Amino acid sequence: MKESLKMPALRTINSPGQTRLLQHKAMLNPRRQLLLLCLFCTAVTAVSVATTSSPLYAQEGNEASKKAPDTFQVLFETTKGNFTVEVNRNWSPNGADRFHELVNSGFYNDAGFFRVVPGFVVQFGLNADPAVQKKWTDSKIKDDPVVSSNKRGSVTFAMAGPNTRTSQLFINYADNARLDDMGFSPFGTVIQGMDVVDKINSEYGQQPNQGRITAQGNAYLKSAFPNMDFITKAAVVTAKAAE
Repeated sequence: MKESLKMPALRTINSPGQTRLLQHKAMLNPRRQLLLLCLFCTAVTAVSVATTSSPLYAQEGNEASKKAPDTFQVLFETTKGNFTVEVNRNWSPNGADRFHELVNSGFYNDAGFFRVVPGFVVQFGLNADPAVQKKWTDSKIKDDPVVSSNKRGSVTFAMAGPNTRTSQLFINYADNARLDDMGFSPFGTVIQGMDVVDKINSEYGQQPNQGRITAQGNAYLKSAFPNMDFITKAAVVTAKAAE
């Protein structure tokens, strides 16, 4: 991340039934960037429009996932092209297990890239179907120590505080080492197709409302953001245990 980075500042305002997002653009010094990162992941529920957090921080519980292979690769087919993520379970065991479970369930199929901040991250992981999303929003996993840094291309779960990871992910567009100290634990990295990730449409920035995505699914996204890029399919393509 550059010493100063132009990106929208985000503040959430709660009122009965709705949240208004107020944004303005400014050149941010590293200290202010860190404050904004704390607001970056909006926690949402299936019945409310939004909550008081913002996305890199997504809600409480510690339901375990089945153990994933020690290493495996996932091919993402998207409306922009394909990219492949390689997962190393040693980096973030709980995160790797949850990701493997989500992919195998077809969770990411037809999911939108709803938050795209060039030079920072691209975020996704809210299901097209609100009923499916509700299940995973209510199933949270424990934190993992940060073993690998949030380098360009690394893949990490969003969260809304300690032990709140569910389904939302982000891919780092830059070397965001400041996220390491905030507890964001990468579990994998893009090993092929990072040029595709770079081209994901960013015209909507941080406009999509995560509460509405959770409550309305792709009916909201595809109506309000017709040019948004989507995952068409995500599937495990290789897997192996450690020798």
